[in-house]
Amino acid sequence: MPVKHAPQKPRSIGQVSVIGWMEYVTLPELHIDPIKAKIDTGARTTALHATDIEAFEKGGKPWVRFRVVDEHNAPGPLREAPVHEERAIKNTSGVPEDRYVIRTKARFGAKTWVIDLSLADRTNMTFPMIVGRTALKNHAIAVHTKRAFLLSARTDQRRRKDTK
Repeated sequence: MPVKHAPQKPRSIGQVSVIGWMEYVTLPELHIDPIKAKIDTGARTTALHATDIEAFEKGGKPWVRFRVVDEHNAPGPLREAPVHEERAIKNTSGVPEDRYVIRTKARFGAKTWVIDLSLADRTNMTFPMIVGRTALKNHAIAVHTKRAFLLSARTDQRRRKDTK
């Protein structure tokens, strides 16, 4: 006689946050104001447009200094962060590039967590930052592919043109 199993209660996976395919992301430890970022689950790694990237040592450990270009293409002040690792990361053409990866906090709406962030020249890219799937992993995030700025405050007209 077959054994009957009692119905299982569904497992609670917690509250899933839905974010837009484009959001403003803040990097508080680097004192970087909200940056327009494309949320791209097809990309593994998160990348930030940085210029004047220069490695140096601080306290016998590898560090990197860099500038983040603002939305008006003006270079910002020099930022510094410890190097988490150097890694070969495929660019949008599929060609591996050696990049510095730093580890820093990122704020998505009201939630903040630590991400790995590669520094790259994204001059010819539409977005200064791309958020890859590993930054979203284990944070109960779903990406709405047709809507943008679901977490970001809409404070100016530019942000209202997001879904057209």
